[in-house]
Amino acid sequence: MTDPIGFQCTNHNECKSTLLAEAKAHCAEQGLRMTPVRLRTLEILLAEHRALGAYDVLARLSEEGLGSQPPVAYRALDFLVKAGFAHKIEALNAYTACVHPGAAHSPAFLICRNCQTVAEAGTQIAQGRLGDAARATGFIIEHTVVEATGLCPDCIGPTA
Repeated sequence: MTDPIGFQCTNHNECKSTLLAEAKAHCAEQGLRMTPVRLRTLEILLAEHRALGAYDVLARLSEEGLGSQPPVAYRALDFLVKAGFAHKIEALNAYTACVHPGAAHSPAFLICRNCQTVAEAGTQIAQGRLGDAARATGFIIEHTVVEATGLCPDCIGPTA
């Protein structure tokens, strides 16, 4: 597993602008249409390293005059997930921006139960005990969802 991105982000503006640029470039390369609502939804998700519910996103879009009906948010979030720019966090029924936009990968999510910060770490589904068990039974893993809940470094606080 690679180092999680989210808890250690030291320059959030740089992180945000880099991920936006990568998403725009991926859209251009793949012929995907990044509409103003989709772009703004991604910006909202990138505003902090937390998972947001669809209605949280909708409230922000509505404040900006970009739509007030739930399908607006759900369509934008669906596009972002399918394009690889966001992930749905099943445990929270919420969404978070992807730190590897457009790249095929198998992330694991570390979710702080106190502040709801989400860090994304890369995994290799074919490695470890799950991969061993799959190989032993002749099973081919196509998709995994790994979500761990605990406390982030900020919520743990200084240790003695």
